[in-house]
Amino acid sequence: MANELNVDVNAFWENGYQIIRNAYTRDEIQRIREAALASRGRGPGDLLSNPKMRNVLTDGRFVSVAKQLLGSDDIWYSGDSSFTINSSQRGFHKDNVDRKDPKGPDWKGRYTLLRFGIYLQDHYSHTGGLNLRAKSHNTTDHNYGKNIYVRTRPGDLAVWSMRTTHSGNGALYKFPKWVFPEPKDVPNLPKWRVAKADGDRVAVFAALGLDDAHHHRYVEYMKTRTYLINSFKASVYDEETRQEAKNAGLNIWDVAAEIEGDDTVGKNVAWEPIPYEIGAEKRVRA
Repeated sequence: MANELNVDVNAFWENGYQIIRNAYTRDEIQRIREAALASRGRGPGDLLSNPKMRNVLTDGRFVSVAKQLLGSDDIWYSGDSSFTINSSQRGFHKDNVDRKDPKGPDWKGRYTLLRFGIYLQDHYSHTGGLNLRAKSHNTTDHNYGKNIYVRTRPGDLAVWSMRTTHSGNGALYKFPKWVFPEPKDVPNLPKWRVAKADGDRVAVFAALGLDDAHHHRYVEYMKTRTYLINSFKASVYDEETRQEAKNAGLNIWDVAAEIEGDDTVGKNVAWEPIPYEIGAEKRVRA
């Protein structure tokens, strides 16, 4: 297992995100990048079910960070992970269930779902990185919070609250590099103003959390999404994978088993709100 990473817990809960510098070596980043490129066209399925990429979840680094941020050794993974290659999606959004409703259950108590991101190329001097709105994790207002282009180097690990407003495919100016354009303005920027990309844009993402009401609600929400149901059905974990996860301190929530034979799941292609009571009755796992 990887060495425990040092995390500024207070800064995370204040700002809604944390960048952990040098969490990986250059060689490790290159290996993950090559694994993602070799997995292109593999079809649906999560990182844990991909022999080339499952180490991202089982090497202990995500778990170490989650334990520190969430104050618990009981960390759960419910199948939400992926990699992207040259994704064109852009626009500020949140990943939690009640992302537009301040009265929803997501906004009651401390929110415990974390999104991890590893960007497998340089975004310190190159364009195409992550944008975040600082301190936006405590409001449904998607315009609230200072827009920050996260200047990551290969080896850095990003983690943010799934309530934090964020966007992919940001733009970095050649100069001044401390002024960050809004994602909505990126398509209209003159090319001469924008720093070059560092080759193919490859990134991996995963969600981890506690075994609590927030996570149960998120799982019930995931069951409504078409792409996630396709992923769950395609994700098969052999005993070796399960043991690696256990050794890393990662509990696997087998959502595929819960949806087996259920033809009501996966009806929503896009995000749709779900009723408040969904997930509330499943606070205690069997």
